Amino acid sequence: MTAAPASRRSVLKGLVLASSALLFQPRSAWALGGLLPEVDQAAPPFRLPGVAPEPGGIAEVQLGLEDFSGRWLVLYFYPRDFTSGCTLEARGFQNDLSRFGAHNAAVVGVSADDGDSHASFCDSEGLAFPLLSDSGGSVSRAYGSWIPPFSQRHTFLIDPQGTLRAVWTAVRPAGHSQEVLAELQRLQG
Repeated sequence: MTAAPASRRSVLKGLVLASSALLFQPRSAWALGGLLPEVDQAAPPFRLPGVAPEPGGIAEVQLGLEDFSGRWLVLYFYPRDFTSGCTLEARGFQNDLSRFGAHNAAVVGVSADDGDSHASFCDSEGLAFPLLSDSGGSVSRAYGSWIPPFSQRHTFLIDPQGTLRAVWTAVRPAGHSQEVLAELQRLQG
């Protein structure tokens, strides 16, 4: 067996060091899609366009973290409107929406889809919560949830003061809203 050339050895050494750095990150800080914000720290601020269902139809909105001050916020990222997993997840949040409301919590979905797609999705699925458009992925990146061209299926629970209290990555859509609701209830004591 012959030794690898010096340049090849240095490349391999660099890859091993980079891999080691990733392996020793705290589990809560790293996920497919980037570096996650830290639990018990301020949630990354955001402001995005989107749609919000209203009694007379669907309205265009611009919403940011500060719009939910004083309320809990379930901020969930998902890949695409009208796909099977995303539809299942949205239906779960819709089914539990009144229970979240009873715990002073708003639900907001975020994906790279545009407002027209979101409006159709809300209408088709009877969704009564806002869907925001992160077409460039800037907010998804800030939440460690972006692999171009899609947001990843991650959920963040933010308290009324804007502090991140829980994170779910690699979410399984079936029953996910129940997991989030249970954690919200636990945190509210």
